[in-house]
Amino acid sequence: MKTMQKGFTLIELMIVIAIIGILAAIALPAYQDYTKRSRVSEGLSLAGGAKSALTEYYASNNKWPASNAEAGIATDTAIKGNAVKSVTVTADGSGATGKGKITVKFNEKVKDNATLILEGTGNEAGAVQWTCTGGDLDTKFRPSECRGTSTTTTS
Repeated sequence: MKTMQKGFTLIELMIVIAIIGILAAIALPAYQDYTKRSRVSEGLSLAGGAKSALTEYYASNNKWPASNAEAGIATDTAIKGNAVKSVTVTADGSGATGKGKITVKFNEKVKDNATLILEGTGNEAGAVQWTCTGGDLDTKFRPSECRGTSTTTTS
């Protein structure tokens, strides 16, 4: 009389473990990239306050502020977050032909000292157009609006 087999054989268990290993090898890097992209969005959120301050400063003075203090915001290292080291304001050029720059510097949670640069260009009416394609942050970690030549306009 034959006895009925109950449970799994060793080969079946090894196949299941191999499948789980392959899925983990694919999912883990994708999850790490996802977490870095979410940390980059924290940097854009922190830069939002500086962006508003620069836009207001440009509309009032028809020039860009040269520093965080001139823009009326906290020091660069005081504007930091979980993955952000600093948010620095600078001016590139002067008057209506210049550009306002906001440099977001990240820490090791994204890539140590990687930067994302937002550049504002204004017109004589005081409207400002922002781009965020500058800096050395890897393209795969940038939000979609910062990968190409798309812009955001602030009046």
